[in-house]
Amino acid sequence: MVTEILKYLSIYLGSMLKIMVGPVLGLTYDYNIFITGTLTALGMMTSVYLITFFGANIRHYSQAILNRKRKNIFSKKTRQYVRIWQKYGVPGIAFLTPVLFMPIGGAIIANAFGGKKADIFKYMWISSLFWSYFLAWLVRFAGDLLPFLGLTGGV
Repeated sequence: MVTEILKYLSIYLGSMLKIMVGPVLGLTYDYNIFITGTLTALGMMTSVYLITFFGANIRHYSQAILNRKRKNIFSKKTRQYVRIWQKYGVPGIAFLTPVLFMPIGGAIIANAFGGKKADIFKYMWISSLFWSYFLAWLVRFAGDLLPFLGLTGGV
């Protein structure tokens, strides 16, 4: 029983950092798509909620501790984020979060550009549910077509 809970917890916690971890662990533990997708979506959304509610405090304390030099604000990467934000807004950031950004990164970007919390949560939920189940299905049934994951695939 404890090992089963630890497996669920590893999928959940891994998905908080990178959404692809959940489906890969779900296949490794031989869980079905529903369990894997659900735990993956919940993990991603936990990151989004934590960053949205506590992001300003985390940034304030981490900068005080690290006392880093001020970096150049406009880099190639930040310009790309601004272009995505200007063109697509919160829905675009939410849709691209699982594939381009980590859940933490997507939440930081959406909050940094001033997205409304209600919009961030709504679109991130839609995105996390879509991508979690899609990636769980993809890894389960087409894992052998993704050689960089080192999976044997299938059903």
